Amino acid sequence: MNKKYIVMGVSGCGKSLIGALLAEKLQVPFFDGDDFHPPENVEKMRQGSPLNDEDRHGWLQTLNQLIISEASLVLACSGLKPQYRELLCSNNDAQLIYLKGDIETIWSRHSSRKGHYFNGREMLENQFQQLVAPQPGEAIEISIDQSAEGVLADILKALAISSETVS
Repeated sequence: MNKKYIVMGVSGCGKSLIGALLAEKLQVPFFDGDDFHPPENVEKMRQGSPLNDEDRHGWLQTLNQLIISEASLVLACSGLKPQYRELLCSNNDAQLIYLKGDIETIWSRHSSRKGHYFNGREMLENQFQQLVAPQPGEAIEISIDQSAEGVLADILKALAISSETVS
């Protein structure tokens, strides 16, 4: 069975950490969407400027092709808007996993990061402004107000339940 998962949410919610843990547990490849940004996007974010829809379009297309080309994977990608998620999930059966948290929790995590190009509270606030939370049934929603191990356990529990209902 193909296993394709997109771990989504605003920057700093734990997509990369949780995605890597999930991929390890499922024994599938992990990809961080941030690694696929073109240099001009990285530079724009490094300067503290949020990306716009146009900046993200080619990047999302690249990620969609990655999802299609892999038999199984876990991908970390913000997926902030419905149209982004639609493009990511086009022509594939990826399951969205939404890591949900409040701005203060996520900002406290951001503040302890070292060497990440995502720069500043204003950019995080912009991500929250851009975020259109997934509709019920669109994604598995997991609260990040717990340890990484707790988040992973909740995801695995939700995936077991959703795979039982499909079988």
